[in-house]
Amino acid sequence: MSPPPSRRSAQAIETPDRAVIDIGSNTVRLVVYSGPKRAPNVWLNEKVTARLGRDLAVTGMIPEEAEAMALAGLRRFAAILDNLGVSDVASVATAASRDAGNGPAFIAKVRDLGLSPRVLTGEEEALAAAHGVIGAFPGAKGIVADLGGGSLELVAVDNGSCHDAISLPLGTLRLPALRAGGTKGFRAAVRAELAKAGWAKGQGGPLYLVGGTWRALASYAMHKAKYPLSDPQAYAMTPAEAEKIARRLARSAPEQLTGISEISANRAAGLPDAAAMLHVILREFAPESLVISAWGLREGLLFDRLNNIEREQDPLLTAVTHFATPRGANITNATLKAAWTADAVDGRNRGSERIRLAATLLGQAAARIEPNMRVAHSTDWAMEKRWLGLDHTGRAMIAQALRASSGSPKIVDAYLRLASEKQLHRASAWGLANRLGRKLGAGTRISLTGSSLRRQKNALVLTFAPDSAFLMADSVETELANLAAWLGLDYRVEIAGG
Repeated sequence: MSPPPSRRSAQAIETPDRAVIDIGSNTVRLVVYSGPKRAPNVWLNEKVTARLGRDLAVTGMIPEEAEAMALAGLRRFAAILDNLGVSDVASVATAASRDAGNGPAFIAKVRDLGLSPRVLTGEEEALAAAHGVIGAFPGAKGIVADLGGGSLELVAVDNGSCHDAISLPLGTLRLPALRAGGTKGFRAAVRAELAKAGWAKGQGGPLYLVGGTWRALASYAMHKAKYPLSDPQAYAMTPAEAEKIARRLARSAPEQLTGISEISANRAAGLPDAAAMLHVILREFAPESLVISAWGLREGLLFDRLNNIEREQDPLLTAVTHFATPRGANITNATLKAAWTADAVDGRNRGSERIRLAATLLGQAAARIEPNMRVAHSTDWAMEKRWLGLDHTGRAMIAQALRASSGSPKIVDAYLRLASEKQLHRASAWGLANRLGRKLGAGTRISLTGSSLRRQKNALVLTFAPDSAFLMADSVETELANLAAWLGLDYRVEIAGG
């Protein structure tokens, strides 16, 4: 039975309840959040490109017009928050406010607007970015490199902790002055600053790139590679791939880059200089790989406020459950179905349970979509919606599973760029098994607990309890046969004790 209208409305309405104001050197931004604490949704994202730090390398001051633009934007942000009734606001200011000679006077004017910004030290800024990476990549170990307009923050992360945080004056607004002295002088200046983070050479692990300019670099790489995804979150590059991209971008003119989707004129302006710096970073730190993190300082501020129990929650399953439940999914039923299908589709080859459970939840939600729209909508959820705690291989496997649960198990060629054929074959088996479970008594708890699905030697066996045998039908046998054929097995139906 469908929930009453009042309940459906309550499920669909999501109220914003917290916000971050980030007064950066390049942009001043308001982000309002809603949804679960562990995996918040962006409810509103507004920015003003004031470029407060554009003259730091020359005059050491915030320009008057930049200050005026920032204050006008902040006044508007304060009004928006007041109108929304959001009072839980974390306001921070970074390098420009911290380093400029007139930074304290600027912050005083911000406080006159009724806001209470905290001017972060360089170390605090680095740690906040690191917490964002830890929140997006549980268990991350490597180096976080957060590139902003006024500074580059470096910090080591290791399985939930961080150390050796440092802030360097290598932001995108300062790099042009360094690069004006020629390539040799630029590289020497960058190396001299990076030497202050000598610990990074022995850290190991990936280099996690945080910040809009690094995301633009990833968008460029994905565009050139005709990559099957558009979201740079968790996009990974080898050092050789990153070096090739960095060399190409360092020689590019900004106007050549603005025609690429996801690269704004503001980001394009700083991309060649950032790429030139990345060349030096790769040589100095020799990371194992490079990984883009869409989470950084703002999300790190929210993550830092969570208690230990909240931090330990799986960000993928938290987000998928929150997304799929109003669309007809049920985490208890999805867990039961995942257990019902486990032996048949994975046997002893476990290790992807959380991804399979996420695919099961999304498959339940997809079943509520009009059939002719089901594949397109559900695969967009997997491939285009931003999920934390999920790499691009996992995205492709969920998308493949959702296609199979909609009756299209054939492996998609584009997905083979993200996952192996073996992984995608398994994912299609997940989807076909979910489809079978849905056909069996609508996938209810009673139908699943009154039956079992097991591999026995070379056969896939569907067994019913005696009082559930009536659930067997031609349509059920058809789905059982499809799954068995996909797995290269025979199949049979049994009645327990019969």
